Amino acid sequence: MKIIDAHLHFVREDEYFDGIAAAAGHINSGEHLREQFDSLDVVCGIVMGNRGLELEDHRYPEFLRYCIGLDSGYLADKSVTESLDLIEKHLRKDQCVGIKLYPGYCPAFITDPAYEPVYELAEQYGKAVAVHTGATAGSNALLKYSHPLTLDEAAVMHPRVQFVMCHFGNPWLMDAAAVLEKNENVAADLSGLLEGRVDVDAFFLEKSGYTQQLSAWLEYLHEYDRVMYGTDWPLVNLSEYQRFIRRIVPEKYYEKVFFENAKKIYKLNV
Repeated sequence: MKIIDAHLHFVREDEYFDGIAAAAGHINSGEHLREQFDSLDVVCGIVMGNRGLELEDHRYPEFLRYCIGLDSGYLADKSVTESLDLIEKHLRKDQCVGIKLYPGYCPAFITDPAYEPVYELAEQYGKAVAVHTGATAGSNALLKYSHPLTLDEAAVMHPRVQFVMCHFGNPWLMDAAAVLEKNENVAADLSGLLEGRVDVDAFFLEKSGYTQQLSAWLEYLHEYDRVMYGTDWPLVNLSEYQRFIRRIVPEKYYEKVFFENAKKIYKLNV
């Protein structure tokens, strides 16, 4: 079965990413990632960009696509006009398959008027808008901005934009499921639900409440054509994470969750 990793990060020669890759049993390099992908039948990965907007900062190996990330720089470092020009240049590229928003890390709701031109560009180019939802890494972020319910209003305001709820809103799983159930233009990825190395069998025994809730809310939602496999690499060990997701998604939906949905939502030619 071919697999698409719908959510990962790729930053070469970076001390922070080198460290979290090592903690997950990996090496932060394109060569190592390609080896891992080949061994696990992963044919494509989608990088969630978080390195600014300059074109030269987003050069990736041919087996990767990317979403251009709008962190706090979009609102602060550049004029919005200049930023929009750069965003549009990315969206014209085939390798750029969407836009990534970072609420929580960026102290603004995604319904802030400053994002309206971004949604217009996403609609114009027919590319998805992925949104960080749920818990954040570090204590300086603000969770009120990253709660999955904030995505509901944006989805209603922009019915012709395809949104992706990253991390399934974890830990607000019930709210995430409600937003997905209500809004047909919202999909979700299952990335970043673990961290580092994990004994999967022991995890399901020791964290049974958590894993049962994940499975239960996915089953309640029963929209497996709008749920995608993603890892948040290098945060997790890739082979362990595949085993984890296979335990919470019914086998009859593997083709959709691991491959078909991401191919459709991100319009991938793989």
